[in-house]
Amino acid sequence: MSKPVGWRAALLSLVFFAMLLGVWQIAATPRGGSGPALDPEYAKLIGAAAAVGQKSPFPTPIEVGAKLAEHLADPFYERGTNDRGIGIQLAYSIARVTIGYLLAALVAIPLGFLIGMSPLVYGALNPYIQVLKPISPLAWMPLALYTIKDSALSSIFVIFICSIWPMLINTAFGVASVRREWLNVARTLEVGRMTTAIRVILPAAAPTIMTGMRISIGIAWLVIVAAEMLVGGTGIGYFVWNEWNNLSIGNILTAILLIGVIGMALDQGLGWLARLVAYQE
Repeated sequence: MSKPVGWRAALLSLVFFAMLLGVWQIAATPRGGSGPALDPEYAKLIGAAAAVGQKSPFPTPIEVGAKLAEHLADPFYERGTNDRGIGIQLAYSIARVTIGYLLAALVAIPLGFLIGMSPLVYGALNPYIQVLKPISPLAWMPLALYTIKDSALSSIFVIFICSIWPMLINTAFGVASVRREWLNVARTLEVGRMTTAIRVILPAAAPTIMTGMRISIGIAWLVIVAAEMLVGGTGIGYFVWNEWNNLSIGNILTAILLIGVIGMALDQGLGWLARLVAYQE
């Protein structure tokens, strides 16, 4: 993309952002009252009986910005089990995603190589992959909690499950798509299978593998929020759910914003690695 187009795109993006904030500010500004009243039975159901009959206005962009600044000013405080800074909660989530994601890569990439290189193995394993792949990762959570009996490890297991399929499928596809001519040359030169896999197949399939890894990190970051809402305790998903129970919409919006920023950073990091791999090619 040329620089003039890039500048115009950035300017247009800022205009859209300003318009969004303006519409949000107008919509959230109370008129003739401080906001919609909570239904008494609903407030009691979610544990917010103290808020019955009170007004609960939707926060404006300025208020959310103030909340964000408040959280970022001291993100790592710890005043109790249910009162931790948002930086600590994000750190728990990122750690779980990292562990589950790396474990999935350790399994998916070698297995994908095996599937891509062997039609026999592909035929044997493909039915299992097609059955297991569509299962929602969260459907595994009750079974994980029952067998592992640890909420943190169960969350990591769910991240492992949701991360493995894009990497496995993309790796198998990339390996199977390597040009036959290159493999024939390696075979003619009597290069061993392991050397062929590392020196010929891996470089050729690397861009496709990196695409699978990039897809997996996005799915993993999506799933960890929902998983932590289910198991509770720590993590940004638990933080969102806890703030909902406290009816703190400003904190929820702050967490949503930070979830999006972290997700973008993870995606851009893997995208940079993918471009680096493609450049080396």
